[in-house]
Amino acid sequence: MTDLALATPSPRPLRTRLKARKHTVIFAIALTVYAALSYTILASPGHPPLQFRLDISPLLRSPWVLKAHVTGALASFAIGSFLLLGVKGRRMHRILGYGWVATMSVTAISSFFLVGLNGNNFSFIHAISAWAVIVLPMGVAAARRHDIKAHRKHMTGMFVGGMAIAGLFSFLPGRMMWSIFFGV
Repeated sequence: MTDLALATPSPRPLRTRLKARKHTVIFAIALTVYAALSYTILASPGHPPLQFRLDISPLLRSPWVLKAHVTGALASFAIGSFLLLGVKGRRMHRILGYGWVATMSVTAISSFFLVGLNGNNFSFIHAISAWAVIVLPMGVAAARRHDIKAHRKHMTGMFVGGMAIAGLFSFLPGRMMWSIFFGV
């Protein structure tokens, strides 16, 4: 081999590029649905104009289970973002990974005690929580077996579905997170 061939990084395999594109497409679809729902709600008669402001008083007045849910979700998002962007397989990744599993567990389990989007019934977001409770142990088991491909699939899917998509829909107009940032 020549020195040029050794110095030039090989492009990512096609499968990896397609999987990354799949998550992007799923998130783009969720973002489109979110935008359509938000527009419909905001265009309804009598809705006040949109303006950004931060008021955490609705969260402070909320029950402890909602506070635990929001705290777990925010911690999961921060840790998960760091893990996805950082070096994999090192000690710090394992330590933060177990922390992420713990915060995701708190987030998913606490969501079963929260209803309101669908009256007093569970919503489609609860299906994501049920999926998280099932897939979290599978992702940990895959990492312990050194099955990195399965581990990456489970944890990345959980972050995209559980954090990005479910998190996005928690910001629908009229919900708690909406009232914290955009309420009047």
